[in-house]
Formats: sequence, C-alpha cells, structure tokens
Amino acid sequence: MSILVNKQSKILVQGFTGTEGSFHASQMIEYGTNVVGGVTPNKGGTTHLDRPVFNTVADAVKATQANVSIIFVPPAFAADAIMEAADAGIELVVCITEGIPVQDMVKAKLYLQGTKTRLIGPNCPGVITADECKVGIMPGFVFKKGKIGIVSKSGTLTYEAADQVAKAGLGVSTAVGIGGDPIIGTTTKEALELFMNDPETEAVVMIGEIGGGMEAEAARWYKENAKKPVVGFIAGQTAPPGRRMGHAGAIIGGAEDTAEAKMQIMTECGINVVKSPADIGATMLKVLNK
Repeated sequence: MSILVNKQSKILVQGFTGTEGSFHASQMIEYGTNVVGGVTPNKGGTTHLDRPVFNTVADAVKATQANVSIIFVPPAFAADAIMEAADAGIELVVCITEGIPVQDMVKAKLYLQGTKTRLIGPNCPGVITADECKVGIMPGFVFKKGKIGIVSKSGTLTYEAADQVAKAGLGVSTAVGIGGDPIIGTTTKEALELFMNDPETEAVVMIGEIGGGMEAEAARWYKENAKKPVVGFIAGQTAPPGRRMGHAGAIIGGAEDTAEAKMQIMTECGINVVKSPADIGATMLKVLNK
C-alpha cells in the first residue's frame, strides 16, 4: 500500500515538451512510472518520449484516462494549469513550479474547493511511492521500499530523511514533499492524516521549518489521533526573526513560528523530535523497537 500514487496511477505531464518537463518526465519513465502522455498547447497530435502530446488536459484525460498530473509550467501560467487539470477531473495535481505569484495561488486554491482534485505543492519535489511511482524531481535511487512515510516542506531534507531511513535498515512507503510556499495545496496535517490511515505505513517522519502554523496544527491533530509513532525535525533553528530563510513561507511572523516553539509543541503532543536530521534514522529505529 501507499498514499496518493502507486503502480496503477496514470500520469500526465503538463509542460511536457519543455526542457524541465522533458528531463524529469524521462527520469520518471526510467523509474517505471506509468506516464501516459503530456500536454503542450499547439503540439497536440505529435509524440514526445514515445508518448502522445495533447493540446489540453481535457483531451489527454479523454484519450488516456490519466488521473494524476505533474506541472512543469512557467510561474505566470502555472495556476491556470492547476485549474485546467481540476476542470478535466484529475484527482491529484503535483505542481513543481517555483515562484508562482501568491495572488495566483490564492485564486487556484479557492478554485479547487468543491472539486475532487488534491494539489501537492507548488514549489515542491513531488511525491514518490518507492519502487512503484515517481511523480516529481527527486532522485529515485535514494528511496528504498519500506513502511516509513515521509512528509516534508523541504526537498533536500526529504532525500536526507529517506537516506537516513534506508541506512537504519528501514524503507519508505511514500514520501510527500508538500512545498515551502505560503499558499500550498496539501498541508502537513493532511499528509500526516493520510499516513495514519494507510495500513502499510508503520511510522512517519515529519519535517517542517520556521514560518507558518502547519507543524503546530499537525502536532495538535496528532495528539488527539495518534495511531503510529512520528519522528519530527524542524529546519531553521538558528534563523533570526523577520528574515526569510530559503522558502518563501519560511519567515518567522509570530511566537509559534520559531523552530524552538514548534519543536516544543511537537514534543508536548507526543512527537519524537530530533535536533539534527542526522538523527532521524537512529531515532526511528529506537522508536519502532520500543
């Protein structure tokens, strides 16, 4: 089992024939992902990477029954691409694009309400179910099959956590990079909830960072609904207040936005918090062997 994507998922690439779309689509195909086609306006009827190209997502869904799309579209057009995928009935949209204007994302997020579409991202590495399906830009070889779920705001720390888990002799069910922008589709809590309800995920690594209230919200939800152990880490422990660090959403605006405050809330809610990402694997092993 897994969450969000698996071997049966039919993947569509929006921005298929562009440089980024081409490179990452070929990597996804090489990993074994079921990429059924792509969308590039005005290139419908052609083929690319031995897959059909369509002018619109609606055309692609009609021809391929795609249920997942990944977006490699420039920032100015990415919100429209998200909404187009929702209109076509795509169930999961993974938006990799960085730098989408906040106003555009507010509009897109509101648009998705009442649809059956779940958004991951934007500005994220994507989703991977180990040895089955890679919908993103992560290095597939890092993710070994296992029963640990990963939810993370940071791409590189997602890979680090997967490596730590593998070195501890464990593996990954699904890893979800939710993105670090101020407005994102799926929150830490929502991803944690999916893992808690997945029978094949035995424990979860939850990686957050300074800024916003998502980790505190997830921790408080976990306190009331804990079914499995969680190991947590917060990046930005030395960040000064008021200065953005890395991601657009990583800026301390309130008392609960600091790394220290988040770590304290998570600990109080029963999460096993580590101070360094280097301790994730060993801590997870210890927690599972209790």
